[in-house]
Amino acid sequence: MTIDEREKLFRLNDASDEAVAVRLRAAREVAGFDRQRDFAKALDLNYQTYHSQEKRGRPSPSTVRFLYRNYRIDFNFIYNGDFLQLPGDVQTALEVALSDERK
Repeated sequence: MTIDEREKLFRLNDASDEAVAVRLRAAREVAGFDRQRDFAKALDLNYQTYHSQEKRGRPSPSTVRFLYRNYRIDFNFIYNGDFLQLPGDVQTALEVALSDERK
């Protein structure tokens, strides 16, 4: 995949709620949580609270901090699609998750 294709897949510089929601969902899946309910439990959040964050594309700072501290997925990716600063294995896993999202 070329860098231009990856930028499009990761929605680089797209800070819309829709793009953030897609990236947040991919991050949750890469973190190993297929279900929102399980991720909310790991975050020590009410399920509806997390569900709303993901659906609206507006994660709380504590959600983004959890992803960074535990899974090396930082806020630059979540909010803006920046991926080059992420570790290679994390980039690859997110690329797969985002590609699956498009199918």
